Amino acid sequence: MSSLHIAILIPFMMAILIPIIYPYTKKIHTGWFVLLVPTALFLYFLTFLPTTMEGGYEYVSLSWVPSLGINVDLYVDGLSLLFALLITGIGALVVLYSIYYLDKVSERLHHFYVYLLMFMGAMVGVVLSDNLIVLYIFWELTSLASALLISYWFHRKASVYGAQKSMLITVFGGFAMLAGFCILYGMTGTFSVRDIIAQTEGLAGSTLFLAAMILVLLGAFTKSAQFPFHIWLPDAMEAPTPVSAYLHSATMVKAGIYLVARLTPVFGGDAVWFWALVIAGLVTLTYGSITAVRQKDLKGILAYSTISQLGLIMSLLGVGSAALYMESGEGAVFYSLAITTAVFHLLNHATFKGSLFMAVGIIDHETGTRDIRKLGGLMTIMPITFAISAIGLASMAGLPPFNGFLSKEMFFTSLLRATEGDFFSLGTIGFLLPVIAWIASVFTFLYCAVTFFKTFFGKFEQSHYEKTVHEAPFGMLISPVILVALVVTLGIFPNIVAQSLVAPAVTSILPRFSVDELDIKFSLWHGINTELLMTLAIIFCGSVLLITMKKWSQFNIYKRERDPLHWFYDQGLDGLIHFSQTVTRAQMTGLLRDYFVYMCAFILLLLGWTFWYADAWSFNISTVATTPFFVYIVTAVFIVTTLCLPFIQKRMTLIIFAGIIGYIMALYFAMFRAPDLALTQLLIETVTVVLLMLAFRHLPEMAPEKAAPSKKLGNIVISAAVGVTITVVGISAYSLGTDANFSSISDYYIENVYKLGGGTNMVNVILVDFRGLDTMLEVLVLGIVSLAVIMLIKHRFKGGEDV
Repeated sequence: MSSLHIAILIPFMMAILIPIIYPYTKKIHTGWFVLLVPTALFLYFLTFLPTTMEGGYEYVSLSWVPSLGINVDLYVDGLSLLFALLITGIGALVVLYSIYYLDKVSERLHHFYVYLLMFMGAMVGVVLSDNLIVLYIFWELTSLASALLISYWFHRKASVYGAQKSMLITVFGGFAMLAGFCILYGMTGTFSVRDIIAQTEGLAGSTLFLAAMILVLLGAFTKSAQFPFHIWLPDAMEAPTPVSAYLHSATMVKAGIYLVARLTPVFGGDAVWFWALVIAGLVTLTYGSITAVRQKDLKGILAYSTISQLGLIMSLLGVGSAALYMESGEGAVFYSLAITTAVFHLLNHATFKGSLFMAVGIIDHETGTRDIRKLGGLMTIMPITFAISAIGLASMAGLPPFNGFLSKEMFFTSLLRATEGDFFSLGTIGFLLPVIAWIASVFTFLYCAVTFFKTFFGKFEQSHYEKTVHEAPFGMLISPVILVALVVTLGIFPNIVAQSLVAPAVTSILPRFSVDELDIKFSLWHGINTELLMTLAIIFCGSVLLITMKKWSQFNIYKRERDPLHWFYDQGLDGLIHFSQTVTRAQMTGLLRDYFVYMCAFILLLLGWTFWYADAWSFNISTVATTPFFVYIVTAVFIVTTLCLPFIQKRMTLIIFAGIIGYIMALYFAMFRAPDLALTQLLIETVTVVLLMLAFRHLPEMAPEKAAPSKKLGNIVISAAVGVTITVVGISAYSLGTDANFSSISDYYIENVYKLGGGTNMVNVILVDFRGLDTMLEVLVLGIVSLAVIMLIKHRFKGGEDV
């Protein structure tokens, strides 16, 4: 096991350790122990920077299920390293922030940090996995851990609702993504991302290429809250603020972005991929920014702003994928700017949005409210929080000299360049891209300005708050101050990450380019150009909307705070529950006869379809051995006894006749030289008959059943169909066993039982070794039944009522 595998395991190992040490360390905040994990991992991943800066990578493999092509293959290149540093770096700051945000006495800290560490380990696993199945396992684990974190305050209905919604939507996308991965495996014969990328040229011509693409995009869109799957993210804001700052600004919502970036070499250059990402991204960008303006809760504003910013990054990945359509040269490099911008804004967004979430958490923590209608005048009361929020909001609005301004200008440049293309119908409708982006940016500026002025300006009224408002403690300010320091630093000196983080990540997304060929450099000032004029127009129009807000805010569309798409989710979920209840009531009747019919019907359909699909019908009985006369006599007794069962009205008589059938089966086993099975059947039948007789003697007399003629006919049809089907299956199996081209399972067991199993009894070896999983599950069932019996006995001895 390599150090990379250990790095992924460390968060999970710490998560196991936390509940053990928690009872003995209650005087120390649990977060101090947890903080060691992301800090150590961040420093460890920093050691890979020299390798990725030179265009290299690290690859390690650990065998898991090699027969299915599933191994724990880990791969560190520029893209995965960028995400790993974000996950661990932001994770360390969030843990430090949570130490001061969550009270060590009143909160269940051992639960919180177990969930957080589980999520952190899963996210690192997602970005480092080279095997698609392993990636999927970690992917779904992030959904589970996220739901647990969102429902951390489970006594609140809104928290449970948000957790359920996020789980349902992201897991649905995960299943679709898994189906896409399986299709890719069918096309390439491998689950390795690197190997799939190596076979890219032959994939586009496959008839399944489009299906795989759509399914993968469903997974990415649901995880990264793209329209219309974005509705889970606002309700996820019910989680504690440290969770929102971590999961919903820098990590979980970026998992879909990572997936799209990682598979861009596979699907990039295709028109469907291009337009799917561009349209979904721009619609999400615009819808999120407009909806954010209507929000009154600070976390609600940040939730929709996150949705909007994710759409921005997604659209950039779509535009940049055109570089893979172009031949190598200046044209391809021309469109690669969009990928560079996506990576750079990914980093910028993590810094300014993380600081804003923490600032909102501070405001909520110190004032007791996040409602901007109640807030105001906090600039002088909370000056450091004011400075943090001002820098973060200015960066998100795209104002200089902060990093958000740089990536926004590059965003406009990328879309303006797209209008010059003469492929993918860009020459016809490409002009709409920068127009839509500009409109969305106006509303981005507007909700940033509303948040800023409504929260910090105006008259401060202490009577509006339940708490005495004051600045947050020093410890709670450390993390957001570090993040806003990065906002300023990356705005003024952006090239400190150009070659170290951005360029290696871009070359991982566009593997045909080298770092030297792309020559990535950033500059805060590009002169007076179209992009700058677009920014000035945004500031002007946004300011006009802000000044006239009292007039247009009277419209009903502004007052409608809740996203109308939530209604469709709620109605759909209610309809699904109602449908499930209807089906359950119709199926779960409480009658053993009905359940037996369901099982028999399913077996009949399964066997019938299998034999039809495999064309396995065969009736060759020419080699059947001569049957002794006494076997016919036993069979006749068996048939007569069986036919008597439906007409018997006494329970004891029924048990006796059923026992006779069981003993006849044991006699069959003995006649056909299977003494072990005969002995087992005798023991089971004897114990069963005795138990039934002991139990049934306490039951009342069995009333004659008055079944409807249709039900009796149904019983006859099902019974006859089962008998005929099993007979046909038996004859077909025997007939195929005589075919020289058909390999009999019996021959396989005879050849391998003694050699591979090392036993002397063939039946025992088959049950224990070759069918060990069946035996284990049978033992598990017996164990569960035994526990139920023990509980019933305890209940009776404690004087409980009969059950």
